[in-house]
Amino acid sequence: MAVGFLGPLVVLLTEGTRRPFVRRHAVEALNVNLSVLLWCVISAVLVIVLIGFLMLTAVGILYLVATLLGAVAAARGEDFR
Repeated sequence: MAVGFLGPLVVLLTEGTRRPFVRRHAVEALNVNLSVLLWCVISAVLVIVLIGFLMLTAVGILYLVATLLGAVAAARGEDFR
């Protein structure tokens, strides 16, 4: 998850200027990945007080679900937010 933002960033920089659909999805994926990275860092710090374990689990599950829903929406040609 720590470098998950690199894929959408590369797609955004290479194909995003030519294809608006790809750009919209790459920007959304980049946003989600950077948000997840931030929440993982916060959760890692909170592991000290034990609530971080629950947060890391929740962030992982939400990340998986959001990734799958976004992939399905992109495959259908729909926008996903």
